[in-house]
Amino acid sequence: MTALKTGFLSVLAVALTIAASQAAEESDKYQSLLTPLLQTGTDVVDRAIAYPSGTPKVTSAIVVIPSGEETRRHTHEVPLYVHVLNGTVTVDYGSKGTKAYEAGETFMEAMDWPHNGMNKGTVPVRILVVYMGSESKTNTATAPGPQ
Repeated sequence: MTALKTGFLSVLAVALTIAASQAAEESDKYQSLLTPLLQTGTDVVDRAIAYPSGTPKVTSAIVVIPSGEETRRHTHEVPLYVHVLNGTVTVDYGSKGTKAYEAGETFMEAMDWPHNGMNKGTVPVRILVVYMGSESKTNTATAPGPQ
């Protein structure tokens, strides 16, 4: 190998090392900006999350439940990410029990499982929801049974 090729390879190795180091620093910097809220493969009633087939349709919304009100019994045909922004929402999952989620808590809501969200507190409940659906599925549907 010629001295020129050896020199070029040495410079290239140093440049790649510097680039890799800078990329790692950028990744670390980005990661330091993140506060993980949730990482899971199951919903709140311990069922595997399954994405619907078809053309994807992601919908995000803020749900507000006034004090003393409820959502009524309903289901979701799509995975639903939930982050409670304000108040405490109590969700009745029937035979799977009742759970209360306070401001700051995040969960994957039950899919294809009837449930009813209630605000038993004195302040409005505000919830950020993200439906990970498709054009062929309904985000929320009224569930049969007692309302």
